[in-house]
Amino acid sequence: MSAISTQARTGGQLLVDQLKLQGVDHVFCVPGESYLAVLDALYESGIQVTVCRQEGGAAMMAEAYGKLTGKPGICMVTRGPGATNAYAGIHIAKQDSTPLIMFVGQVDTAMREREAFQEMDYRAVFGSQTKWATEIDEAARIPELVSRAFHSALSGRPGPVVVALPENMLTTQATVQDVAKVQEIAMAPTDEQVAQAINMLAQAKKPLIIVGGSRWNKESVQGLIQFAERTQIPVAVEFRRQMLFPHNHPCYAGDIGLGINPKLLERFKQADCIMLIGGYMSEVPSQSYTALDIPIPKQNLIHIHPDINELNRVYQAQLAINATPTTWLSALAKAAVPVSEHWRELSQTAHQDYLSWSDPSKIKVPGQLDMPHVISYLEQQLSPDSIMCNGAGNYATWLHRFHRFEQFGTQLAPTSGSMGYGLPAAVAAKRLYPEKPVLCFAGDGCFLMHGQEFATAVQYNLPIIVLIYDNGMYGTIRMHQEREYPGRVSATQLKNPNFAEYARAFGGHGERVESNAEFGPAFERALASGIPAIIHCLIDPEAITPSSTLTQIREASLKQ
Repeated sequence: MSAISTQARTGGQLLVDQLKLQGVDHVFCVPGESYLAVLDALYESGIQVTVCRQEGGAAMMAEAYGKLTGKPGICMVTRGPGATNAYAGIHIAKQDSTPLIMFVGQVDTAMREREAFQEMDYRAVFGSQTKWATEIDEAARIPELVSRAFHSALSGRPGPVVVALPENMLTTQATVQDVAKVQEIAMAPTDEQVAQAINMLAQAKKPLIIVGGSRWNKESVQGLIQFAERTQIPVAVEFRRQMLFPHNHPCYAGDIGLGINPKLLERFKQADCIMLIGGYMSEVPSQSYTALDIPIPKQNLIHIHPDINELNRVYQAQLAINATPTTWLSALAKAAVPVSEHWRELSQTAHQDYLSWSDPSKIKVPGQLDMPHVISYLEQQLSPDSIMCNGAGNYATWLHRFHRFEQFGTQLAPTSGSMGYGLPAAVAAKRLYPEKPVLCFAGDGCFLMHGQEFATAVQYNLPIIVLIYDNGMYGTIRMHQEREYPGRVSATQLKNPNFAEYARAFGGHGERVESNAEFGPAFERALASGIPAIIHCLIDPEAITPSSTLTQIREASLKQ
């Protein structure tokens, strides 16, 4: 048990001491005068600090940390503009169910509600996008409220918490007891629920397991693999959760997201029993809420989720179970499960459909440098523990469809569809795992949302490789534009810098590639450089999707 300190501590010292007690080993920040007392307390704390170039990048790095570790990522930003810059990272953590705590400076309590310099009402501004938004008025309450912040960020469906820190509170001294380290609360299923789920599967002719969400780890993924092998039921993953099941496994059926394999979509709709573990089947995986009827799906739905508030919120499950992936799969490991030769055949067919769908050699697109070649090359060169990071854009389709994820902890991608995420995520991943290869995939529009964080990679000597796919436009928006307003190009064209020179200007390695023959040698030079690198890939604008060119999309729209 912790004891009351005999020495008074400032609010800044109390805060940092509580972070250490909670096991925090890394903070991502942009400094600000509003929380100088915290920065001073970090000086000799032993907590590693990554100084970022924009608060949105800091929040995204903290979110990536949360995705990779399951622990709350910590970011610190200054008040007002700093907090609003970080909002995109908060939104990602909300929609991606990622534990994150953002500490933000606040004006002196004596100045509140006068619209003081950079003053904001953080409870109001962040209330709808966080699990909890609060402000600490008294230094003596820091241990209590920091403990609650960690509990809130980790419990149920994980998510972001925002804690505002008035400047004078951080310099006020208090003598107060520290708190114990927060322990995750794991909800476990009952024996009756396990038996009922097994019985529902036993009666199914076309069962399908779908996994998503957070609160997974290596052990729960291994438990899922073992359950699939025991039952031979096909397994699909939700949008941008590919690292939850190895793609080379004979039970893997593919990912349920944007540009879904039509055969998998049909299998999804025709399943007579779906076991949904961890996810909540939002707009993208549900194919705009069409694959499952609302409120009662025609498929028998077994829904396992760690947050009781997500169960039956949209879909009324025949069996709703409040449990984490870990406790659920641990319970299944002890249960007698049915085995069906028919299920084995279902899995074999589903896996063969996935292999055919994800074969880049079958895709032909315009241009001297094409994405099928790039992905095929990378698949031969990268080790299974390589961490793949991306933001939002059509370029990500190639990675998610054709890359074979094999290990947990190798994917950083926002299910929220936030642009600019890939580079900050790659920086965070390399800070955490310097021994692992880390690649960032970005479109030309996506990269420049947070391209300044390349300076952070250089500052900390993080040899990430950034692949920028440049088609001179906001490609996803242009694709939709051609479908809805064919031939009327408006506000989607871009004029870009030479990104190889951009990399060199920051002190990194830069390559510019315009053909398939140039890509391999450029990648090898970037890898051998041992410093942060950008490979600027010039892509034909017509190569907008694996199945259609821009012209084909436009012409199809004009015929309607």
